Amino acid sequence: MEFFRTDKVYDFMGKAKYFMTLSLILVLASWALLFFKGLNFGIDFAGGTIVQVRYDKPVDLAMIRSALKKSEVFKDASVTLFGSDREIVIRIKSSSKNLKKDIGDEARAALAGTGHFEIRRVDMVGPKVGSELREKGLMAMVIAILGILIYVSIRFEWRFALASVLALVHDVSIALGAISLFSIPVNLDILAAILTILGYSLNDTIIVFDRIREGIVESVKLRKLDEVINESITKTLSRTTLTSLTTFFVVLTLYLFGGEIIKGFSFTLLIGIIVGTYSSIFIASPLLAILGFDLEEYRKKLAEKKKRQAEKERMRAMYEQGMV
Repeated sequence: MEFFRTDKVYDFMGKAKYFMTLSLILVLASWALLFFKGLNFGIDFAGGTIVQVRYDKPVDLAMIRSALKKSEVFKDASVTLFGSDREIVIRIKSSSKNLKKDIGDEARAALAGTGHFEIRRVDMVGPKVGSELREKGLMAMVIAILGILIYVSIRFEWRFALASVLALVHDVSIALGAISLFSIPVNLDILAAILTILGYSLNDTIIVFDRIREGIVESVKLRKLDEVINESITKTLSRTTLTSLTTFFVVLTLYLFGGEIIKGFSFTLLIGIIVGTYSSIFIASPLLAILGFDLEEYRKKLAEKKKRQAEKERMRAMYEQGMV
């Protein structure tokens, strides 16, 4: 399936400065949000207790908050609806005192008289465990990015590697900015979504870079890097669009119908798919030019590598024939 004309080469590099300016604004805005507003760490990373309660009728949040304030355990709790007007989530900051009690029993006692309900879930994470999870999550992201840098450097060339990593930083920054803007609780599922974005965005970028490398070898008549990039992106545009739209609609279905518990995960993936597709086309490739990638020098390196490979094959053939 082709979404775009194959007999026309689109001038992506001619508009690169506009896309780079837009991305710079989005990244700086995301960093500002992260610095001034920060992330809303959930219990996985900040520590705390979540009690999920389901009623048989629509709830009155004001009445429930008033009932909870009478309890020593829940007096500072936050209460929000969870997916419907019959289900609520109670969040409290855990302490050693609270952790020694049966929070489920405490919740039943505190909510007595507010209606017929059932305790559906109780999650508890100590602050020390939350801190360790946060550190390990950050370490996982750093290791993933370093691994990507090494992999792309070996497979392509260091400028390709640096461009791909900068594009990934761009994608993750904007995704985290959106998470901060909408105050989405950052738990392990959000970390999983961020790591998924890294893999998805890298896959898109590698496909474009692979096509650029092939274009450098095949399109010898093209003497400018911009021309090679424009032709290469145009050839992968239909594939990239089809893959991204398919993935987007699947994740959108999860976001709309998957329930409240995976809304944060699916929202983060939606942002990642959009930004990752955009960056693989409009950011990663122009970064090659900004980083000073030399087209003719790269072609010489490829020619020398091919010559050395041919010489090895010739020597091997002579050895097998007993001529060496």
